[in-house]
Amino acid sequence: MGLAQPLPHYDEDEYLQMERQAASRHEFLDGLVYAMAGESPNHSRICVNLTREVSTALKRRNCEAFSPNMKVRTGQGGLYSYPDLSVVCGESRFHDLYRDVLLNPIVIFEVLSPSTAAYDEGEKFLRYQTIDSLRAYVLVSQTLAFIRLYERDNDGNWRETTIRGLDGVLHLEVLDCAIPLAEIYDRIEFDA
Repeated sequence: MGLAQPLPHYDEDEYLQMERQAASRHEFLDGLVYAMAGESPNHSRICVNLTREVSTALKRRNCEAFSPNMKVRTGQGGLYSYPDLSVVCGESRFHDLYRDVLLNPIVIFEVLSPSTAAYDEGEKFLRYQTIDSLRAYVLVSQTLAFIRLYERDNDGNWRETTIRGLDGVLHLEVLDCAIPLAEIYDRIEFDA
């Protein structure tokens, strides 16, 4: 999903008040509010496939998946985003009584778009690292069967793993699950 041009500068409270009444979604980064662009068919298919596979893996467990309509706030504030999929284990914690801003995801998934890939892999990931509960960040390409997985160890260090090809498997230790890339990329036609 792409980020469009920023709107005027807001503080966090002004952003939340505006966003809760908006017909479309906006991300907040250090006072700037960005209208979210639409998504491609492949982006949409991958998000649905991820949601199906992750939700199935979480059945009868104390973990829950959240759709891209749930905002996530970084640990130090400054970023309110809409991950393509997020997972919480245990009780969900929210920013306030509206219960529309998640504070404690354990896994965040982002499907990369050409217009946002550098942001998702750079600034956004740096901000996500300030979320104490976050243990895995999963970046999913929509142009080829390729996933970059970042996992935080017990010392707080991030380890990067890449998974390539439709015969690959995404192993998420924190969720004790394995998801075949063939399922994540079901019905995806890649350009030659």
